[in-house]
Amino acid sequence: MSKKSSSDSFKNYFGPHAGSYLEIRPRYPAALFHYLALIAPNQRLAWDCATGNGEAAVGLANRFARVIATDPSAELIAQAIAHPRVTYRVGKYNSGIEGPSSSLVTVAQALHWFEIDPFFDEVRRILMPGGVFAAWCYGLCRTDPRVDEVVDLFYRVTLGSFWPPEQKLVDDGYRTIALPLDEMVAPRFDMTEEWSMAEFLRYVRTWSGVTKCIAARGELPLVAFEEALRDRWGAPTKRRTVRWPMHFRLGHLQ
Repeated sequence: MSKKSSSDSFKNYFGPHAGSYLEIRPRYPAALFHYLALIAPNQRLAWDCATGNGEAAVGLANRFARVIATDPSAELIAQAIAHPRVTYRVGKYNSGIEGPSSSLVTVAQALHWFEIDPFFDEVRRILMPGGVFAAWCYGLCRTDPRVDEVVDLFYRVTLGSFWPPEQKLVDDGYRTIALPLDEMVAPRFDMTEEWSMAEFLRYVRTWSGVTKCIAARGELPLVAFEEALRDRWGAPTKRRTVRWPMHFRLGHLQ
């Protein structure tokens, strides 16, 4: 992970697809936000950095009195989920929060894009004594072994050269990112959805690797994947349980 000085530039893989990203991404479990509220020193204020469509921010708002949610993508902020206790701001690492006043800082499925040093400069500034930092990610989903075989081949082989290098940090569950934390061990959390094949394919199309693959090679690789998936999925209307194991890095600042 790069530790260079922060700049105004960022890798905007998702802003151009803000609408589909909001509609079809899996939802974080409510139990996760209950857990974060329990381990935070209070429930007055949380900062959700790189909030994207605001899903994590809204989940936090069900447990915290106030949530500041920031993202460098104006497109994502414009379509973020409205909530009376969430304030959205366009920004990279600048929270605009008076410090130290935040009891929790979260990063949901985005830490692999971060420059660690400038981000944690802001975390140290605004996190109150005893406050908690929590980042999480999810990688390949699991459904059924026969379906997983096709998905894994598409993910690792067809899209292999189109994934940005940061994707490996997600594949590793963030364990290889050096963070200034006294770490806590989170309980297991999974995301689950009951999806038809059409819904699953809409989700796959939000992958950054798919976007780059289509730009370079057109739709043919994706069409081939869809045909292979159709042979394994069963009836198009069949709904399958799709599960994403979640991986965490959380704790108190050193």
